[in-house]
Amino acid sequence: MRFRNDLKDFPEGEKAEKGAAGKNPALAPETGGGQVVGDTHWDGLHRPRIYYAMFATFCGLFLSVIDGTICNVALPHIAGELQVASSDSIWIVNAFQLVVMMALLPFASLGELMGYKQVYLRGILVFTLGSLFCALSGNLPLLVLSRVFQGVGAAMIMSVNTSVVKLIYPRRHLGRGLGLNATVVALASVTGPSLAAAILSVAPWPWLFAVNVPVGIVTFFMARKYLPDNPVKVAGRRFDLREALLNAATFGLFIGCVEAYSHDVPGVFVLLGLAALAATAYFYVRMQLGKPYPMLPFDLLRIPIFTTSVATSILSFTAQMLGMVAVPFMLATTFGYDAVATGLLMTSWPLVIVFVAPAAGSLIGRVHPGILGGAGLLLMGAGCLSLAFVPRDAGHLGIVLRLMMCGAGFGMFQSPNNHLLLSSASPQRAGSAGGMLATARLTGQTMGAALVALMFHLFGDSAPHDAMLLAGVLAFCGAVCSCCRLKEHMPSAC
Repeated sequence: MRFRNDLKDFPEGEKAEKGAAGKNPALAPETGGGQVVGDTHWDGLHRPRIYYAMFATFCGLFLSVIDGTICNVALPHIAGELQVASSDSIWIVNAFQLVVMMALLPFASLGELMGYKQVYLRGILVFTLGSLFCALSGNLPLLVLSRVFQGVGAAMIMSVNTSVVKLIYPRRHLGRGLGLNATVVALASVTGPSLAAAILSVAPWPWLFAVNVPVGIVTFFMARKYLPDNPVKVAGRRFDLREALLNAATFGLFIGCVEAYSHDVPGVFVLLGLAALAATAYFYVRMQLGKPYPMLPFDLLRIPIFTTSVATSILSFTAQMLGMVAVPFMLATTFGYDAVATGLLMTSWPLVIVFVAPAAGSLIGRVHPGILGGAGLLLMGAGCLSLAFVPRDAGHLGIVLRLMMCGAGFGMFQSPNNHLLLSSASPQRAGSAGGMLATARLTGQTMGAALVALMFHLFGDSAPHDAMLLAGVLAFCGAVCSCCRLKEHMPSAC
């Protein structure tokens, strides 16, 4: 792996860090919310510091992603140990995901103000303490509260993750960095259920969370030493707590309504939730439109290529989650595979992303991201449709090849799309761009899982095949959306 060594004016990023601290400020013109202060020529870290910084970044991301799924397979075991109903134990998962969704954009905004490194460090600390609290919880209410605390830390990590990657990697290698970032997410997705099964085979369920503690401590100290500070900030900005609370309420009500509708909650309660969502969203959006640096980044959403990239991301992650939730049911009901065989077969989807995402990232700069993303989502769509109509005699190889088509297509799309989305934002808005990227991912994943649940209510046993048909349609729509970016002005970083 080669990095630029000709940046003599920026040894180890020291000059940019001094500029960000105000010792050597470069003042840009006023932007309506203050002056841009710092070194706008920042171009990443150098060897060997870049390796340590990326290790610290990837460790935190891996922990935050894996803990969204690591306890899924253990829910029946945990419910039995704590003597609670299986339906109640689902809150162990839902509480974590809900808090992450509600807190992403506020923490992304905070990262622009106090520094991505500072938010990341505090996120690692909160996440590690939350993991310890989870391990020590002796009843369901304490465990759910601990998961909420842990989710706050995960939101802090995820909200600034891609912004930190953008600071670490030189511009010419940013695509490679984002490809490795996607690889870490894919590995965490693969490892979660397998790691949970391995831990539960030798230790009780609290160790699912206790294993995070030593890794979190090491990650904290490495991040404190090797991650760079923000090279560019906007002087005069303030964090608005009302804005953060309205953001949390809006996204919380949105997820709550989606989950309620897909889980047969009485219609009157769903309608009340929708009414509350409409009122909250109205006041939130009205507040955002009058701000120069809104938490919900309307200033970035006015950039056509940014908006198109966000829409493409939501479509692709909705399609992916439809597949990741529906295919295990298909393998169990249509083909009769047991849990072990289903898990092994499903691994082929995210595992191929590990190889394709970095390769796609290395093509950025030589192939337009819109073409890469469009081709990837076409391949993913074809894989989803082939799974929707898979014959009963397909065999192991036939199923694995179809799953690999989906994974390869998604991996080809993800790195270029993330690079284009981040590059279309100015340096002082990198935090909001990264937060919006994570929000689009979680929005798509939430909608995908809810759509599968809805299809089971509507179509019964044929739901997995119908879900894959819908996933294919959404992937093709995402491909069209991606290709629409070919006519838009490309950011200079691309």
